[in-house]
Amino acid sequence: MTHRIDRLRASTRDFGAHLRQRWYLYLPVFAIWGFAYTRLFIDPTPRLPVLFNWTPSLPCRVALLQYGTNALKRGDYVVFAFDGEAQARYPGLRGQPFFKIVRGLPGDHITVEGRVVAINGEVVGQAKTHTHDRQALEPILAAVIPAGHYYVQGTSPDSFDSRYRASGLVRADQVLGTVIPLF
Repeated sequence: MTHRIDRLRASTRDFGAHLRQRWYLYLPVFAIWGFAYTRLFIDPTPRLPVLFNWTPSLPCRVALLQYGTNALKRGDYVVFAFDGEAQARYPGLRGQPFFKIVRGLPGDHITVEGRVVAINGEVVGQAKTHTHDRQALEPILAAVIPAGHYYVQGTSPDSFDSRYRASGLVRADQVLGTVIPLF
């Protein structure tokens, strides 16, 4: 038993020496982990105007964020802080930035037939029945989009967006800014 403990101490000492000699290799890794931890658990607000999208929710991978809420138009790309009902089931979503396209404006009519969602009679998507972790999903209710709210949607059929009650419409005060896709 003491032999194992001695080997563990020696191994730990060797690793510590290795870290001290090659600190410049590990510093960027620890910095990235620190930033990621801060973004996930402390403050998810994007602080740099450059956004990276690795999901199929939008057709671009890199974009510029223009902070502020100008009058949004149909087709605008936006980033907003999530504040839907789903945060009760997934508390880590609260305040997380979501990157979507504005499909519905105040005064537009949302209709739902079965799971097919339409804005002003134009079909914009179909709501899935379950999430990837098998939680039930309910489509948004038919309504007129009220003032100060927007219907937003990703381009992927798997996007979690305004098609679902748990996500819902986005309030204007949730919008962090508009996005200019770069590539």
